[in-house]
Amino acid sequence: MLARFFRSPKRSFESLSEQEILALAIASEEDDARIYLAYADRLRNEFPASAKVFDDMAEVEDTHRKSLIEIHRQRFGERIPLIRREHVQGFYERKPDWLRASLSLDAIRQETEAMEEQAYRFYVEAAKQTSDASTRELLGDLALAEQGHEDIARMLGDKHTPEDIKRDEDEAAHRQFVLTYVQPGLAGLMDGSVSTLAPIFAAAFATQDTWQTFLVGLSASVGAGISMGFTEAAHDDGKISGRGSPVKRGLACGIMTTLGGLGHALPYLIPHFWTATITASVIVFFELWSIAFIQNRYMETPFLRAAFQVVLGGSLVLGAGILIGNG
Repeated sequence: MLARFFRSPKRSFESLSEQEILALAIASEEDDARIYLAYADRLRNEFPASAKVFDDMAEVEDTHRKSLIEIHRQRFGERIPLIRREHVQGFYERKPDWLRASLSLDAIRQETEAMEEQAYRFYVEAAKQTSDASTRELLGDLALAEQGHEDIARMLGDKHTPEDIKRDEDEAAHRQFVLTYVQPGLAGLMDGSVSTLAPIFAAAFATQDTWQTFLVGLSASVGAGISMGFTEAAHDDGKISGRGSPVKRGLACGIMTTLGGLGHALPYLIPHFWTATITASVIVFFELWSIAFIQNRYMETPFLRAAFQVVLGGSLVLGAGILIGNG
């Protein structure tokens, strides 16, 4: 009874017949061809050269699928058993298209290399577990075919995306990442870190109550995050500016705004006033210098200028909050 309860609904690979192994290979080649076509469609507008690579790889997969079908027809007839990778224990899995929609160009390239390598390793290990000569030969041929796919991918990449085109595509992908995530996120982090300094430290020195200060910081951070997120998403749909999805930009801006404020609000969960205040001040120091680093790293702002602007501005806001709180 217990064995039946804990039994996996998937088949073990060792239980598959030669016909089922061949059917599994056919289904896998078909799935991979569809994945490459989806990649091609995803990249066609922004990266046409890489899209051509995936079009050609899909064609290669389809050619192998047709060859496998012909072998199946010769050995087992016309009816191909319905068995897919998700039906077999330990078989490598492929994510559906909607989980790949947000992958970057570099991530797609890495995913492709992993797909071919996983398929190759699977067939090699499967061949080791098989004693039948014809089945071992079949699995070995499939392993060589998958290894050949990886070589074909490199060859097609060299053909359609030489170094200069690949460099241009990588630069375009990096620029899009900066416009969609880094720029709005940085704006949010700056706003959340700097604009909340005055109300938080004013409340701290005015009340000397850490819990009340934390509530002020929490409300200021969340409120600023919601406001900044909606503002970023609403003022530009990204179609003309090319800054990408307004939802992604709004989320990046809103989340980073909230985190920027919470960074120096959370220390006021510490009951002791001066311990909480010193801890919050240290966190503010690191926040401001982190903003300067991000500006230098992604926005190419000279580090000294970024540090002067951010640290000086933050210090002035901090000082204003302390003066107001002591007033």
